[in-house]
Amino acid sequence: MRGRDEDTGEFLAPSRSQQRREALDVLALGQQLAALSAAQLAKLPIPEDLLPHIEDTQRITSHVAHKRQLAFLAKQMRRIDDETLAAIRDALDAGGEAARRETAELHRVEAWRERLMNDGDTALAELLAEHPSADRQRLRQLVRNAGDEKAKNKPPHSYRELFRELRELLAQSEDGIDGSTA
Repeated sequence: MRGRDEDTGEFLAPSRSQQRREALDVLALGQQLAALSAAQLAKLPIPEDLLPHIEDTQRITSHVAHKRQLAFLAKQMRRIDDETLAAIRDALDAGGEAARRETAELHRVEAWRERLMNDGDTALAELLAEHPSADRQRLRQLVRNAGDEKAKNKPPHSYRELFRELRELLAQSEDGIDGSTA
């Protein structure tokens, strides 16, 4: 029994339903950790004594044995303080957000490259208006060479180089924006 505080009438401990929900949250976190690669796990603030349990869970492939090992991993994780579990969750969420941001940035660079290839000088003028530090001659040369490569069915060396130049240019402008607001 949980009991009640005689003065306030509040319950002294969480309900069984609340305890179960918390245990299932930790189990779900354990499943997420078991699905990560070793490199991804290294980036997370996971206590050293928990890593062997995660590796064991990843190694076991039999369904029932994997489920049992996952339950054991969750039991070990429930022994860790709540701040550490919150830090692990935050790091996992931040990794997801960073990946989405990086993907959006790559799509933005890709869109600029396609605009430069299709619209030519018009798109280049817009790009230079947004990013005055860009090297106009270099970009024009890469666009021209990429068009020639495409027309002659050559390997897309300049096409890739144009992507790298645009990615670097857009990253520099983002750093400049971030630096001016700080």
